[in-house]
Amino acid sequence: MDQDGETVGMFCDREHNDNEGEPTASSYAQEEVEQHVESIFKSYDYLSGLDTEPGFPLLRREQHKQFLLKSLMYLPESFSKLDASQPWMLYWILHSLALLDVRLEDKMKDGVIKHLQKCHNTQTGGYGGGPFQYGHLAPTYAALNSYVLVGTPEIWSTIDKVSMTDFLFKLRVGDGSFLVHEGGESDIRAVYCAVVVAKILNIQAPDLFEGSIEWIVRCQTYEGGFGGDPGQEAHGGYSFCAVAALYLLQGLHMCDLKALLRWTVNRQMKYEGGFQGRTNKLVDSCYSFWQGATVVLAQMGLHSSSPQEAKTKEWMFDEKLLQEYVLLCCQDPYGGIIDKPKVHKDPYHTCYGLSGLSIAQGSDESRIVGDAVKNKVKQVHPAFNLPVDKLSDAMAFFYGSKSS
Repeated sequence: MDQDGETVGMFCDREHNDNEGEPTASSYAQEEVEQHVESIFKSYDYLSGLDTEPGFPLLRREQHKQFLLKSLMYLPESFSKLDASQPWMLYWILHSLALLDVRLEDKMKDGVIKHLQKCHNTQTGGYGGGPFQYGHLAPTYAALNSYVLVGTPEIWSTIDKVSMTDFLFKLRVGDGSFLVHEGGESDIRAVYCAVVVAKILNIQAPDLFEGSIEWIVRCQTYEGGFGGDPGQEAHGGYSFCAVAALYLLQGLHMCDLKALLRWTVNRQMKYEGGFQGRTNKLVDSCYSFWQGATVVLAQMGLHSSSPQEAKTKEWMFDEKLLQEYVLLCCQDPYGGIIDKPKVHKDPYHTCYGLSGLSIAQGSDESRIVGDAVKNKVKQVHPAFNLPVDKLSDAMAFFYGSKSS
């Protein structure tokens, strides 16, 4: 942001990267992305001044709705490679529809619940990536989130908490980390998924996460972000998993929050307005959530320990510029969100692009770019990435009272 607090992305000259006389494949790709974004920004600069375009840029709400409903019923053959990610596909689509405030017909809800139940593995515990697949923490997390999005007390009551607790303990490693499945790798994703499952279901087992806070803190790198496990490169997705898990375990104060914020806010691209996932990488709309939510949680952590060090009413990234990137550069005309211009749409980027919009908008309509009514999406909880109202309803059931 400039000194007056105004967004500057489309009004400034495109930045030129200093390659020290040695251009690389990465620098060429960066220049290509900036050229595509530049042409979009120039069109915006023209159209925003026309009386025929009120509220521009506009969230393509109806187009996204139709794309998502179609994807819920049918996916092209190319998506067969995601056969082991079926609960994830459901979560991405259901969450996107919820953010757009689209209500599913009961028939569709029943179909979702029946398919999720087929993914439950009664032998290994947890949920597999599809029917008859081994239990895995990632699809278990996605399946539970999907239950939160479409479930009812009658459905939630069918979840076997005892079996789920046993499943989590089987995957727990002595140093506080978790395996993604029996015999699988351990990384920060597994810890986050386990924490979310335990938190939503109100699993009371204090020793389940013994050592987890300390293990997560070991994953913080010299840059300030978090890697997938100790010693790995800082990455936006892993950083979110680490920070959200620390937040839910009440251990945010154990990491270096200032270094984390410094690294994360510097991942917002100066020209494009969106976030990159790692240093020297390209912009990608999914990091609108991964990095945006990390900033929010880190600021909340600072605020809890020293209110003077953080403002929770204004996040430490350019909220309007991020919304402009998603709305201008990442909406397919026929529905769906892409990661950057000239790339295909998919449910994954639709989910996290819309989630990033929610993070940037917060609960203050004055933050919303364009039409404040038409562009508003439902508010998400930054640690769970679930709509606050649906999360509250589910946790009220599992905890016996309203809680989020």
